[in-house]
Amino acid sequence: MLLSRISRSRLTMASGRPFCTTTRLLQDKIIRDPLASNKIVQIREPLFKRVFRKTVRYSLLIILAGTGYVSYSLYRERNPKTQIPQTETFLNGSPKKNLVILGTGWGSVSLLKNLDTSEYNVTVVSPRNYFLFTPLLPCIPVGTVNNKSIVEPIRAIMRRTKGVVNYLEAEATDIDPVDRKIQIKVMSGNEIRDISYDYLVLGIGAQSTTFNIPGVYENAFFMKEISDAERIRSKFVENIEKASLLERGDPERRRLLSFVVVGGGPTGVEFAAELRDYIDQDLKKWVPEISSEAQVSLIEALPNILNMFDKRLVDYTEQTVTKANIDLRLNHMVKEVNKDSISANVKGEKVEIPFGLLVWATGNAPMDLSVKLMNSLAAQTEKRGLLINEKLQLLGAEDSIFALGDCTFHKGLFPTAQVAHQEGEYLARMFKELSKIDQLKWELNEAVGNPKVIKKLNFKITRLNAQIKDFHYRHMGTLAYIGADKAVVDVQLRNKRYSLQGSPFAFWFWRSAYLSMCISIRTRILVTLDWIKIFFLGRDSSV
Repeated sequence: MLLSRISRSRLTMASGRPFCTTTRLLQDKIIRDPLASNKIVQIREPLFKRVFRKTVRYSLLIILAGTGYVSYSLYRERNPKTQIPQTETFLNGSPKKNLVILGTGWGSVSLLKNLDTSEYNVTVVSPRNYFLFTPLLPCIPVGTVNNKSIVEPIRAIMRRTKGVVNYLEAEATDIDPVDRKIQIKVMSGNEIRDISYDYLVLGIGAQSTTFNIPGVYENAFFMKEISDAERIRSKFVENIEKASLLERGDPERRRLLSFVVVGGGPTGVEFAAELRDYIDQDLKKWVPEISSEAQVSLIEALPNILNMFDKRLVDYTEQTVTKANIDLRLNHMVKEVNKDSISANVKGEKVEIPFGLLVWATGNAPMDLSVKLMNSLAAQTEKRGLLINEKLQLLGAEDSIFALGDCTFHKGLFPTAQVAHQEGEYLARMFKELSKIDQLKWELNEAVGNPKVIKKLNFKITRLNAQIKDFHYRHMGTLAYIGADKAVVDVQLRNKRYSLQGSPFAFWFWRSAYLSMCISIRTRILVTLDWIKIFFLGRDSSV
């Protein structure tokens, strides 16, 4: 009412300058000067109130936008579009190629997500009907993350592609590169059958290497699959309960509470850190007399752990894990694994290390199928993995077989999820070009007797072949959790290397990076909820 009675020309600030902006009038208090009846005095609100109001407003907008994005993404994931069915030919009559993908790991799923599956009849063959987010696998045995939170059903991934994709829950047992056939063993019933392919992608991964050390397979647990993590947790809880029945000072009690991790790579370091966190943060509350005696040991044959990281980060990690009461043993070359102890060589001396639980987190060894291919192809002269060229083509079968991920060996490419992911993206682009080339070749065969058309088609084929560049890996960095809400980060951006260690920002960067790597909104939400649950409720102490 006051504003309606006062003309715009009479609204002035205390300094006498005219005030004309309506929004400023709404934000500030306006009163009548008792000493000058014809003058309006404006009193500005304090700065912190205005900042607080804007902060709340923008925060609400961000929350609203984020909620909308998550809701829409979840809707799209749960309600995929209608897929294009598989057909024998394209509309122009050219035959559609059969593409078979072996495996559901990082490389295979990255290829599947980026591939235009309407251009091929795609079939996925794997004994595992889900994708496993392996970077968070060390969190599963101690319950930091639930096992269902880091798996994505392969059928859900396939259903979100453009064209229909077939899935066979089976294990490939043999490959005939000449006749282009795969022998598979169906998991339900052990039925043996053959399937044909025009193009084959090998993403079968690798198994843990034991370096031919006696007793490893019989007495150690590996860290490759969800089932491995579940067995480790079961054994860990079993040891805790057995030890609680024995008197303090009993050698058997000390052995049961000795948890040994062999391998100083990211997996070994992260699992040792997660185990130490569980003992110090949760087990200490519920079974304090047991937690005080529990010992975590990390054994590495090399002079340092995390040898792919910057030296400064390695030194910091070694200091941190030592302060966290993790028994770090470097230069320990394991020679034999017995039922209750490890025999290691340390500078020529034999050392016995007792254990109640042994987790083997070392390097990779080829799968049986990879070994068969190595033996059948003369070009495969490397025993550490399948040899590939710069276009990820398998040496000895370059015209039809591609390989990616941990099953391969190529100078400069490491067996990491980051490498496999980029290889999958590269192959998706390559297959897009190959589809065009195959259709042009079909047209070329149909154009017999027409020199002009043949010349034009040959030119197009040559140009498309030239567009398929070699694969180049772009290293983005490496991350590792080292316990007690600390992480080390070694990131490379625009040819510059940045390192973070120990700070809260490094820890949250590690978590944010892993969340961004999750392949669906569903898994990101589940992992986030797991972290929130652990923060408020702690980890479970039962199996």
